[in-house]
Amino acid sequence: MQSQYLPIAVLFLAALGFALAPLALAWLWARKFSPQKPGHDKNAIYECGLESTGDAWIQFNPGYYLYAIIFLVFDVEAIFLLPFAASFPHLSLQECLGMLVFLLLLVEGLAWCYQKRVLNWT
Repeated sequence: MQSQYLPIAVLFLAALGFALAPLALAWLWARKFSPQKPGHDKNAIYECGLESTGDAWIQFNPGYYLYAIIFLVFDVEAIFLLPFAASFPHLSLQECLGMLVFLLLLVEGLAWCYQKRVLNWT
């Protein structure tokens, strides 16, 4: 009698193989075909361009974060509205009201952005 965990172990090993095989192939390809060019310039922090000066920690303008969040909200809106528009003739009244609530929440978010003057680029 076979163990009940044998198919799970086989699938786990197959998944592990699918995950590790591309990594191993890429490593072998790099070892075979990538030129080895050790040297001072190659081992520098930046291989080309200007030397870095100053601290890497800079102040970040949070306005960019708000623009990104607003973009994501309305991008998600478009993702949900496309299938809704494609299947509109087959939807019931409850489904249409659900989408109307969804749209009203997004309009509320846009009104909040307008009220807080988030959309003004300063």
